[in-house]
Amino acid sequence: MIGKALWFLVFLVGTSVHAQLLPPARRDGFVYPPGRKIDPNTILIEAYIDPVCSDCRDAWEPLKLAIDHYGSRVALVLHLIPLPFHDNAFVVSRALHIVNTLNANATFNLLEGIFKHQALFYNSQTQLMTRPAVVDKLVKLGTVTLGSSYHSPLKSGFSNSNSDLATRVSFKYSVSRGVSATPTFYVNGFELPDAGSPIDFEGWRNTIDPLVKPQEVKIRDTFLSFLTQPSY
Repeated sequence: MIGKALWFLVFLVGTSVHAQLLPPARRDGFVYPPGRKIDPNTILIEAYIDPVCSDCRDAWEPLKLAIDHYGSRVALVLHLIPLPFHDNAFVVSRALHIVNTLNANATFNLLEGIFKHQALFYNSQTQLMTRPAVVDKLVKLGTVTLGSSYHSPLKSGFSNSNSDLATRVSFKYSVSRGVSATPTFYVNGFELPDAGSPIDFEGWRNTIDPLVKPQEVKIRDTFLSFLTQPSY
């Protein structure tokens, strides 16, 4: 979804930057699959998503399919950017941060549960609800999705400032990268075109295949053509 309020995002970051002068203790983002090693040979996809954005929901399955297709050659780091015109994006992002401190695998299970029932948290569905009522609905969804053992940690997680701070850090980091639309994708540090639109599986194949297939022939041909150029 295109971020029509970029000026607002910049204002938020600009006015609150002094609240956190030091870098966070850990790098932002959730690694998928959890535990995958990221080294210089890993093709790194960074996805910037809003969990209440329908385009992000539509982008998730083909992105996950692409990651699974390429195996250890490719890894994903998921960054959250709760857009201000989605009333519940911040609180939903907090839930993901809470769960991630407990079990990294559960983070993505909850994300998929949220995507499946995303309409429950649309502005139109919650406009007459209080914030505590929205949190309660989110805790119930997390409990149904992940199991009863997550009910208490989810509920108590909204009572401390850790998940609030982590979500603010994610927002600031995403905006600092110039992200104003969701989903936005970077591959090996370079932004892909058409930010704000999902990419299907074939689109990911078209992007990643040239990066994982050997390029020796092209390199050799280019080098030989350079050697055979006439000198003047």
